[in-house]
Amino acid sequence: MSWSFSAGLRSSTKAAFLSLGSRMSMPLGKQVFFAGVAASGSCAILYYLVQKTFSRASYYQLALEQLHSHPEALEALGTPLNVHYLRLTDKYNFVDIADAKLKIPVSGPKSEGHLYVSSSRDAPFKRWNLQEVFLELKDGQQIPLFKPSRDNDEVKKE
Repeated sequence: MSWSFSAGLRSSTKAAFLSLGSRMSMPLGKQVFFAGVAASGSCAILYYLVQKTFSRASYYQLALEQLHSHPEALEALGTPLNVHYLRLTDKYNFVDIADAKLKIPVSGPKSEGHLYVSSSRDAPFKRWNLQEVFLELKDGQQIPLFKPSRDNDEVKKE
């Protein structure tokens, strides 16, 4: 049997094209690494989106308005104020269709603490109403910022 150059070229070209279309295996270590990177990236994006959703909610914004308009709280923390991400694993943070309770970390040049927010609404898709907002500083001092008055249904700012 004689081997011809053209027959050898055809078989090697055919083999090259078959290997291009086949699935190339990737070592298991690389697969685990890339899966881990993808999962971590997805978790980071989800965490960011959840934080962004909270920060845009009206009960969150109403509480921050109370903080920014309260001279005693501003004096205790100092300005500029920094509002930090919520600890999503904190058991105090709770939101459902009718009630919301948040513990928002805040700080300033003088001190730091948490802004406690309690809010509710009468029905789904209705406006949120603040129930109570107070600032608790790291030294334990509590500064009430908002509480509805009991004698009438008007809002009372402390």
